[in-house]
Order: sequence, then C-alpha cells, then structure tokens
Amino acid sequence: MVTGGEWLYGRNPVEEALAAGRRTATEIVLPPAEQGEDDQLARIRDEARARRLVVRSMDRARLDKLTHFGHHQGVALKTTGYPYVGFGEVLDAVRGDEDATVLVLDHLEDPQNVGSILRTACAVGVTAVVIPEDRACGITPAAVRASAGGAEYVKVAHVVNLVRAMKDLKDAGMWFTALDWGEDARDYRDVDFKGRAGLVIGAEGRGVSRLVREDCDFIAELPMPGGFESLNAGVAAAVAMYEILRQRR
Repeated sequence: MVTGGEWLYGRNPVEEALAAGRRTATEIVLPPAEQGEDDQLARIRDEARARRLVVRSMDRARLDKLTHFGHHQGVALKTTGYPYVGFGEVLDAVRGDEDATVLVLDHLEDPQNVGSILRTACAVGVTAVVIPEDRACGITPAAVRASAGGAEYVKVAHVVNLVRAMKDLKDAGMWFTALDWGEDARDYRDVDFKGRAGLVIGAEGRGVSRLVREDCDFIAELPMPGGFESLNAGVAAAVAMYEILRQRR
C-alpha cells in the first residue's frame, strides 16, 4: 500500500500519471470491464494489469467521497504524492539551456488556475515551474485534474522564498518579466523573450506581490481594447507562454 499518498482522478490524469512513471501506484478504481469499452479505458486497464496494480470497482457514492466530489469519470489511482523536484535541479537545467523558460507562480491559490497553467507549460515545453511552499496551491489532485495530466510531465519546485529563488536564477543568467499592470508596464509583445526567460504570474485578484515585482526586470501587460478589466491567471499565462514560443521560432 502507498502510505500517505493521494488519489488522482479522471481518465486523462490517471493515464498520464501511469505513462509518465514518476509516481508509485498500488491500486486503481475502474468501472467493471465490459465488452467494447472505449480505447482510453482499455489502455488504462491494460497498463494497470501490466503494472500488477490492484484493480477494483467502487460505487459512485464511495468514489465521489474518495475524490472529494471531483470529476472522476469512474477512474481513480492510489499513488504517491506529487514528485516535486529540488530547486537545485531547476538551477542546473537553466544553466545548461540558453533558452530555458521558468514560470514563477506568485502565491496562486486556485487549483483550476494552477492546473491550467501547468497544462500549457507542458504543451509549450517550459523548463520548470517554481511555486512557494506557503500560502499557495500545491500540485494537488484537483490541479492535476485541471491540467488534464500535463502536470505529470512538468518539473515543479517548491521554494521557501520566491525572491531568493529568482535571484539565484538571475545569477544563472535568467531575467524576469511579470504579468501585471501599472504605469511601468509595457505591451507583452514588446518584451524580448529570447534567451533565459522567467515569467511571473501573480495571484488571483492581488496580482504580483511587491517584493517579487521589484525584483523583475520588466512588467508586461496584455492589451484589452474591449475594456474588460482582466483575464484569469491561467489564460493570461497561456497567452504569454505562446508569445515566448512564437518569438523563439
């Protein structure tokens, strides 16, 4: 049995967790096997058997409670906690890649936003994501669900102090742009994101914290000619990440 682990839920997160192979799983909850079941469920079942996991069924009420009423689609995986990497590994990756991209999530608390950001980070191939240990959402099963399993492939480091981590990354040749607003903000498309680029995403509602903002090299904003006040953190981060990708191509 996995002691002190957690239950991932949803078909995509469970399939990707098994495929990524970064966690140790012991058991899986699946619907009863039926002839002609869909391909994804069949793949999950085959992989569970290949790994010799305990496969069992569970009624909807029990599975709802087990997954804290998450959108589980009848599938859940008992596994070890999220495999955070050490910050030293992030530093080594940045030093070894002149085009490294690191996301800094400045005390985001909504697992839907965190998961959405990790999904895009996986899609565009960011080097790593850095999050604070306190007053922030970790990579919970809900965040993994929101990432559609993409979180399983991203390097995420927990740090005690974001500003200290950013200074260490600067010493490794990285410069930082925060998505925020203010008189010092420039259009995000006018920022040169080539080279080792760090992107800071502020918390929902509060934006980027003062000390983190002061340590950034640039402040960038997304133009909003429609007059709407702001985008959510996940959408804004996705727009900026794809601008980084566009510039580098």
